[in-house]
Amino acid sequence: MNKTKILIAVAVIALIAAAGYIYEQRHQTSEVTLSGNVDIRQVNLSFRVAGRLKSLNVDEGAQVKAGDVLGQLDDAPYQISLVDAKANQAALEAHHNLYTKGYRKEDIKQAKANLDTRIAAQVNAQQFLKRQQQLTGTGAASQRALDDAQSNFDQTSAQVDAARQQYLALSTGFRKEEVAEVKANLERASAQVNNVQLQLADTVLIAPSNGIILTRAVEPGTMLGAGSSVFTLSLTEPVWVRAYVAETDLGKVAPGTKVNVYTDSRKKPYSGTVGFVSPTSEFTPKNVETADLRTALVYRLRIIIDKPDQQLRQGMPVTVKISKSAS
Repeated sequence: MNKTKILIAVAVIALIAAAGYIYEQRHQTSEVTLSGNVDIRQVNLSFRVAGRLKSLNVDEGAQVKAGDVLGQLDDAPYQISLVDAKANQAALEAHHNLYTKGYRKEDIKQAKANLDTRIAAQVNAQQFLKRQQQLTGTGAASQRALDDAQSNFDQTSAQVDAARQQYLALSTGFRKEEVAEVKANLERASAQVNNVQLQLADTVLIAPSNGIILTRAVEPGTMLGAGSSVFTLSLTEPVWVRAYVAETDLGKVAPGTKVNVYTDSRKKPYSGTVGFVSPTSEFTPKNVETADLRTALVYRLRIIIDKPDQQLRQGMPVTVKISKSAS
């Protein structure tokens, strides 16, 4: 009897161990299934400057690559502005060179010669004034002649002072403040040229990334303001899937985890990699909620598809499966 009980106990223990092993194996190999959508990534394309739309090179549905020219504004006003800005820059550059190099040697020599002439005239006027003073003292000359001699001397002295100031100014060059002013004006003119060149470049609309044109909002001839929408571009690279994981499965998903992404239109799954796990929770969005997650808090995932194709469309609902062995 005891032997029979022992055999029964051993059999029960073996069954429990086998059941635990089977359960553990199933638990280890089961998958985490998530719901999500292909992320919608769009860009509104517009000109950064205003103007009349000259041409558009693509239409809705066109596939474009980064760097493709999509359209152009009439650039004539900006071409004229650029010519004017460059002319102003050239004038201020010549002015700047004049102030930094100083006056010509010829101008300085001429000022020196003028100063010498004025000094000689002042010496003669001073000598004539002395003679008139002596003659007036003896009564040989009138007071009026003395006054005229004094006035002539004062006039020549003033001319000497003016000539000396001019000579010193030409010799020492311009003041630092004057040089700084013309330098600042030149820098402002250069900045204006750069600004007009940038505006001219902005009359051409360039595709910022690979994608598909979804909408074409205007036609050639339209007067556009800066920032007015011209195209809507759907970005095709990279393709991201936005999915949501419950808190109970959060530990099974980490950046770098490999996943399989399934769509209703293709039997073969897409391979992908978890690139981002949100650090904050949120309620399940309506467009991906399931019966089990309607009131649950979830964490958003970004999954990068390794080799996307044209069948994977933006906004498409997908199912993401993560093997527990992958985590």
